Amino acid sequence: MKRIAKEEMYKIEGLCEQIEETLIWSCLDGSMGEACCDEGESAVKIVIADFGFLLGDADSKEAKALTTYLPTRYYKPNIILVPQNEAWCRHIKEVYGEKAMRIIRYAFKKHQEHFDCEKLKGFIKALPTDYTIVPIDAHYYEASKQEQWSRGFCDHFVDWDDYAQRGLGFMVCYKGEPVCGASSYTVYKGGIEIEIYTKEAFRQKGLATACGAKLILTCLERGLYPSWDAANLKSVGLAEKLGYVYSHEYVAYAVTL
Repeated sequence: MKRIAKEEMYKIEGLCEQIEETLIWSCLDGSMGEACCDEGESAVKIVIADFGFLLGDADSKEAKALTTYLPTRYYKPNIILVPQNEAWCRHIKEVYGEKAMRIIRYAFKKHQEHFDCEKLKGFIKALPTDYTIVPIDAHYYEASKQEQWSRGFCDHFVDWDDYAQRGLGFMVCYKGEPVCGASSYTVYKGGIEIEIYTKEAFRQKGLATACGAKLILTCLERGLYPSWDAANLKSVGLAEKLGYVYSHEYVAYAVTL
C-alpha cells in the first residue's frame, strides 16, 4: 500500500467518478482527509473525519489491508466505513466481524436551485424570542470543544485560526448558553458538509430548523454549497423541510476500532 500525496490525488480521480460525495471531494482537492491505495492504484481508501470510503477493485490483493488502513494521527474510537459495492462489504465483515454494524444512511441531490430563500428566512424569524443565533467565533469555537454534543461542529479543523479561515457555523443560544448548532463538519473547494445538532432538553422548538436555515443562507450568499447527508429518518425530515431533495439510501458500517 502507499499513501497518496495531495499533489497526486489526480491518480485516483477515475475511481471516484460520478460519486457525489463531498467528503471524497474534500480529499481529492486537498482540503481535508488522506488517501491510501494499492500498488496498482486500482483500489483506494479515503479517510476523512469519522468516515472511510472503500473504492475501486475489491479483488486487489491489498484490498483487505486497505480496509483496515487508518492515518497515523486518526484518534477516534470508531469509524463509519462506506463500501462502494458488495465485495467491499464482505471485506469489512471478514476483517471486523461483530465490531462492524451494518447501517443505512441517506443522500440528497446537490442542486442549489432547490432552496427557497424566503422560506428559509421565515424559519429564522420564527425562532422563539428567548433564543438568539450567533456566529461561531473564537469563544464559541472553544465552547464547542468542551461538550460531547457540540464537538463535531469544529473538531476536524486544526485550530481556531483554521476554522476562522475555512469553516463556517452558527450557534443558537439560550441565556448565553449554546444549545444548538449548525456548522461545517468538513469543507471542500466550493462548499461544506453540514453538521447540525441540538441538546436533548431543547429539541422540538424549531432551533435546528432556524440554525440550519441561517447556515444554508450564509453559504448561498458566499457562493458555497451546503451539502447534507443524513444518518436517520429524522435528519431526512429536517433536510427536506429546509429544501433538500432526497436522492437515495446507501449502506455503511459503523465500526468499533
